[in-house]
Amino acid sequence: MILSGDRLPTIACNGILVIGDPHVGSRRPGRRKDAIWPQAVLGKLERCVAIANERQLAVVILGDLFDRPVEPDVALKNQLIRILKSFRHRPLVNVGNHDIQHTMLTDSDSLALLGLCDVVDVVAASSPVAEFQIGARRVGVGMTPYGQSIPADIRGLFSGVDLQAWFTHHDIAFDGAYPGAVPPFAVDGCDVLINGHIHKTQKSILAGRTRWMNPGTITRQSVDLVDHVPRAWILDAEGALEAQALPFESNVFDLTGRVVDPADGALVAREVESAFVTLLQAESSTELKRSGDGSIIRDEIEAKFAADDTSEAVRAIVRSLLGEAVERNAS
Repeated sequence: MILSGDRLPTIACNGILVIGDPHVGSRRPGRRKDAIWPQAVLGKLERCVAIANERQLAVVILGDLFDRPVEPDVALKNQLIRILKSFRHRPLVNVGNHDIQHTMLTDSDSLALLGLCDVVDVVAASSPVAEFQIGARRVGVGMTPYGQSIPADIRGLFSGVDLQAWFTHHDIAFDGAYPGAVPPFAVDGCDVLINGHIHKTQKSILAGRTRWMNPGTITRQSVDLVDHVPRAWILDAEGALEAQALPFESNVFDLTGRVVDPADGALVAREVESAFVTLLQAESSTELKRSGDGSIIRDEIEAKFAADDTSEAVRAIVRSLLGEAVERNAS
């Protein structure tokens, strides 16, 4: 169902399996080189099912279940539905920025369909959501979707609970301030605040009584996550997170032009500058403006490489930059 201020009945379990930003989608991220996509993502979710069912865990997905608000691949959506329905406890899903076309969840978003069909419970509005009975302790849980204000005070929202936890999907300044990021702050009455949206695992920060945590994504989409280890996490009744290993391949990115052998810095700078002089000259030519895919410019640069016997390291850098420039122009 879709929750907008509604509360679920109390859920008895042995803990809560927390899954960060799956980004399920039929479109393979640009530098991933998986032979079959998106099996890497689905395989991790299948492992999450096994962990949750074996250990009697409830399930929370931190947002961005989908990579695009409208997933066009019907077969992929059916595969995802089969996996999600395999959880013994219906997953509770926060709304991330990739899940919505507008500022809030609407009927035109794929995630809404899953909620309306009772495949998952989707939290569409910031509110308390449910209480979880974990052994002898009772945990109150609330959620704030992307773009909605994180509450500063949750006192009185739950009665008779031993721990209060809140789940968010926001830009939070865990590793320092940056434009638009919210610094962790004390949320009155909140013991644990667990955030999605930021894809790298972050060190926890204590602000007053509230411990802010960011487990990170289970899907590495970009090269800045090359060293990130995808994991699910179990939240226990004391508010601690325990990491759970998920299957993943280390070498999944095409790093052409990103990682090269060490070279003399001055020499590389001179050669890159020379190559880009050629690029700029080509770009100003009336004939080359007709090349929408960059093929004419690329031919000119390759000829320059051959004439100057340019090193492979520099060639890789320039080719990568040209490819990205053409892709940006096309979009």
